[in-house]
Amino acid sequence: MVGLAISLLLLGSAPPAICTAPPDYYQITLVPTRRVPTARLARGTARLTYADSPFGIAVSARGHYRYNVEVVVENLRPVPGGEFVAWMATPDLKQAVRMGPVTDNVRGRTEWNKFLVFITLEPLSQPPAARWQGPVVMRGLSRSGLMHTMAGHGPYEQEPCAVYGYY
Repeated sequence: MVGLAISLLLLGSAPPAICTAPPDYYQITLVPTRRVPTARLARGTARLTYADSPFGIAVSARGHYRYNVEVVVENLRPVPGGEFVAWMATPDLKQAVRMGPVTDNVRGRTEWNKFLVFITLEPLSQPPAARWQGPVVMRGLSRSGLMHTMAGHGPYEQEPCAVYGYY
């Protein structure tokens, strides 16, 4: 095995390429909601990476992983008098964090296990708000958010999933 590695080095072959894209589990596909006509052809992804830590993986004081979230969007055409803003929120929408205006990409950080990433169209004339005011243009759900109880399925149909904050 060592002889093969040495002969490859002597022959000048290049080392194998390193894949830099995160695995599918760490990507959230953003889907257009079709509420804004200029965004119907838009495509987007929220890429998750672990936050930097001198100890390997960063965790919060409560033991939750800390993630860097980078939202990358293509074909999101501008709207006169408005700007697209990226947000993160818990599935029940009780907590929301404004990530910032969407240009080519926008970055944020979260400690939530299950969360939504979405983009809204906000008016330019108003100062940044703590909650979104405009329509949701694109949306995505973390992979962990797709897992939930069986309430609303099979023998438990009398209690819909929406009661528990799932859809």
